Amino acid sequence: MLEARNITVRIDSKLILDRVSVSVSAGEVVAICGPNGAGKSTLLRVLSGELEPTSGQVLIEGRPLKSWDPKQLATRRALLHQQSPLSFPFRVREVVELGRFPYANDEGHEAVVTDCLERVDMLSMDSRVYTTLSGGEKQRVQMARVLAQLMSDDEHKKMLLLDEPTSSLDLPHQDATLSLAAEHARNQNYAVLVVLHDLNLASNWADRLIFLHQGRLAAEGSPREVVTTEVIRSVYNLDSHIIEHPDTKRPLVLVRRSPSNRAPGLKTDPAPSTE
Repeated sequence: MLEARNITVRIDSKLILDRVSVSVSAGEVVAICGPNGAGKSTLLRVLSGELEPTSGQVLIEGRPLKSWDPKQLATRRALLHQQSPLSFPFRVREVVELGRFPYANDEGHEAVVTDCLERVDMLSMDSRVYTTLSGGEKQRVQMARVLAQLMSDDEHKKMLLLDEPTSSLDLPHQDATLSLAAEHARNQNYAVLVVLHDLNLASNWADRLIFLHQGRLAAEGSPREVVTTEVIRSVYNLDSHIIEHPDTKRPLVLVRRSPSNRAPGLKTDPAPSTE
């Protein structure tokens, strides 16, 4: 459904992405992982059409991204940025209503907004001024906004692009957010692409993981195929233990507690004694 072919991005003389090819099918959750500066958010911006690649092509349903009408695309693809700055004193409900812009004549507008607020556990705060919310609360409101943008009665396939949607959330809402994304993939056939730093969240919720390292595709596959000590070492320069989640049976990553096990150039105090 969504495909990137040989995407290269250069900013000035710096190579950000180097011939990266990825795809996401309807009904699938794909997580993009990798260290800081690997090119994860840049790739998501290219896939959404927000950033023009230096070379390569993005296709949606086999059609070049550039050939889509912007309003038509807005009803099929929604992007949640890592940060969504908004300084106007909008109410929470008004922020979510921004997602309904492509459906100006929709009579079910209010019901959709209410439903999306309820899904992210923010309905009780719908009259609060957005700028007074905590970082995690703002993130949940923005999640409701992108869900509202895609909610319609048409049968077109939908794409949900999420950039670090759990970064400001507490533990229950991290799980709830990714569960919600997976539910839309499973029950409504959404194609979901999510950038995540937390490998255990990615392993537990994604059908496939894509690892980027220094702008290149380092590994791709199911959690069992790529959440391995070898991949973690090559991508993050860390030694790890991989165990099985007792409920999902998916791999979990435990970083080895060794004074020498740290990223290059990062100074740390010696590990505390266990004696």
